[in-house]
Amino acid sequence: MTAPVFFKLLAIFIAVGLGWFVGRMRWLGEAGASSGNDPARVLSNAAFYLFVPALLFRTTARLDWAQLPWLTLAAFFVPVLLLLLGVYGVQRWRGGGAAEPARPSVQSITTTFGNTLQIGVPLAAGVFGEAGLAIHITVISLHALSLLTVLTLLVELDLARARPDARGLRATLQNTVRNTVIHPVVLPVLAGLGWNATGLRLPGVLDEVLQMLGTAVVPLCLTLIGMSLAYYGWPKTWRRVLSLVMCKLLLMPALVLLFGHWGLGLSGTPLAVIVMAAALPTGSNALIFAQRYRTQEAETTGAIVASTLLFVLTAPLWLAVLSQLSLGV
Repeated sequence: MTAPVFFKLLAIFIAVGLGWFVGRMRWLGEAGASSGNDPARVLSNAAFYLFVPALLFRTTARLDWAQLPWLTLAAFFVPVLLLLLGVYGVQRWRGGGAAEPARPSVQSITTTFGNTLQIGVPLAAGVFGEAGLAIHITVISLHALSLLTVLTLLVELDLARARPDARGLRATLQNTVRNTVIHPVVLPVLAGLGWNATGLRLPGVLDEVLQMLGTAVVPLCLTLIGMSLAYYGWPKTWRRVLSLVMCKLLLMPALVLLFGHWGLGLSGTPLAVIVMAAALPTGSNALIFAQRYRTQEAETTGAIVASTLLFVLTAPLWLAVLSQLSLGV
C-alpha cells in the first residue's frame, strides 16, 4: 500500500466521519421529519439530479473515441458487466425482487461499481505512474456511463413489471422506455453523446459550470455515506453484505484477470491497471442509486464502508498476485 493511497483512504474515512457526526447531531434535521424531507435523501437527490448529470454530460461530451484502448477496455468491462448481470439474475431467481423490485439492481451495483476516482486515481498514479494513470482515466470515462445505464434499464423494467399498466403491455413498455430515457443518469449521457457527435467543443463558460458541479460529487457523496450511517444505522445482518463485498474485492478482479490475460492476451501495465481497477472498493454512487430507489440503503452503506476497510488488506494481495505472474508491476 503506497503512501498516497493510504492518505487517500484516511481522508475518505475522515470525510465519512464528518458526515456521520453531522447526521448524529441532527444539524440538518431528523430523518423522516414531518416535512418529509429526509436530510440524507435530500442530499442524495441533489447529487442524483444535479451534480452527477453534470459530470456524466461533461465526460461523455469530451470523450475522444478514436483514442480509447478498446482491447483493454473490453478486458475490463466484459467481465464486469457479466458479473453485474450474473448477480442481478441470481437475485431475480431467488425472488429477491418480489417485495423490493429494485433490490436485484441495487445489489448488482454494490458488487460492481468501484471507487475509481477517490481511491483509484491515487492508486494508479502511485503504483503504475503516468502510463498507468492514463489507462485508468480511460476506464473512468466509461465506468459510470456503462454501468449506470445498464442498471437503470434493469431497475426500470423491474419497477414496470411490479406496477403493470392497466392499459396493457404496449403502454407499460412505453412508460418503461420513457422512465429509462428521461432519467437523471441516461438523459445526460445521451445528450453528451449527441454533443460529441457534432464535433463541437463545449463553450468555455458551460464547460466551467459543468466541471464545477461535477467536482461536488466526491465530497457530497462521502459525507452522504456518513450521514446515512447516522440516520439508517448499520445493516441488521452482515452475511449478505459481506458476500457482496467479497464479490467486489475478490471475484470481480479475478474475472478481469482471467479474461484479460488468458482470454485476450493482455499483459504488463494495461492488465495490471484494470485488475486493480476491478479490485477497488464499492463506490459512493451505489448509495445514491440505492437511495434513488429507496432500497437497501443501510446494506449499501455498510458494504461501502466494509469494502473500503478491507481494501487495505486485499489491495496488497492483488499486487502480490500480479507481481508473481510477472505482469510488469
